[in-house]
Amino acid sequence: MSSTAPLPVTRTRVVIVGAGPAGLIVANLLRTAGVDCVLLETESREFIEQRPRAGFLEEWAVRALARRGLADRLLERAATQGEFEFRFDGERHTVRTGELSGRRHFVYPQPLLVTDLVASYVDGANGEVRFGVRDVALHDLDGDRPAVSYTDPVSGARHRVECDFVAGCDGARGVSRTAVTDGGAVLTRHDHGVAWLALLAEAPPSADGVVFGIHERGFGAQMARSPQVTRYYLQVPPGDDARNWSHTRVWEELHHRLAADGARPLTEGPVIEKVVLDMHNYVVEPMARGRLYLAGDAAHLIAPIAAKGMNLAINDALLLGDALVAHYRADDDSGLAGYSESCLRRVWQYLEFSQWLSDVLHGASSGDRFQAGTARARLRRLLGSESAAKAFAGLYLGEEADL
Repeated sequence: MSSTAPLPVTRTRVVIVGAGPAGLIVANLLRTAGVDCVLLETESREFIEQRPRAGFLEEWAVRALARRGLADRLLERAATQGEFEFRFDGERHTVRTGELSGRRHFVYPQPLLVTDLVASYVDGANGEVRFGVRDVALHDLDGDRPAVSYTDPVSGARHRVECDFVAGCDGARGVSRTAVTDGGAVLTRHDHGVAWLALLAEAPPSADGVVFGIHERGFGAQMARSPQVTRYYLQVPPGDDARNWSHTRVWEELHHRLAADGARPLTEGPVIEKVVLDMHNYVVEPMARGRLYLAGDAAHLIAPIAAKGMNLAINDALLLGDALVAHYRADDDSGLAGYSESCLRRVWQYLEFSQWLSDVLHGASSGDRFQAGTARARLRRLLGSESAAKAFAGLYLGEEADL
């Protein structure tokens, strides 16, 4: 008679699923506070440290990370930006967001931030992380002893980690979001009806700040990632294939959509990344189920129209990490009780701003006279009114947060 051997079981206080910025920040905060935790990640360390992602951090987020000792290299290496350009009708219009708001953007690609956070948690604090795990599953989330099981990538054996809480930081395709929506949470989705061809080029930036090109043929943008690498975007039809865009076609269209009197010509270079992104958002409400709490893209996805995604993930992670620490060190559960509501206030504010900016950027190419007219009216108000410009700058660079 055969029998099934029981799964090896270990115990910790918090299991964190996903080693993106959100999961790594939570792990660092817990480790610093002496709260036992285990971090599980389906990819390798090398992969997550090289995965191309966002590159703009709002100043409040950088300051909050710095107060926790997680921004030393960022502050040493990151460039800052305090202005950007709209280009349309062959003219340049500079918006000096730094002067208007007193804040700046920090340019620091997500792979660098992830590399710093991994080094802090693994190398600096000897934190426990298991890379390359497979078949992650969540158990007993509504009870007092939740657990996470996974398959070891080397031995192929299943393992089970029992815990007090699970931090679901595994993104849009992870198991955590599904577990929360299966438990009754509502997922709200919005599609902008456009797509962007995201490009990364080995070419120096051709402008000091971000450039938004508004054109009847479609939106275009450029933004620095480093002195040698530039991120570009081109609006394309939803469902388009990146293979339709040859090197020659890409650069011809960028030159056309970003042209303006007095602008430096674009410096061309090899395109090292080319992917089509459908512009859509979703929000999960509430961002928790039982003893599972979502953070980052597992809880909300925001299109890169206003560069808000990584900043929202940082906000979630700081709130969740602080709430978990307060539970263990002060027997204070108010942070956990109010976690979802606190996060969602900023989420919805950023989504509203992203929607506003999307309407402005895509109005001219919409083929709809009403949309084009209202988008142009918004631009006139922004560029012609100091009060409107100040309000825009504050939203563009992010609401201050006491974290």
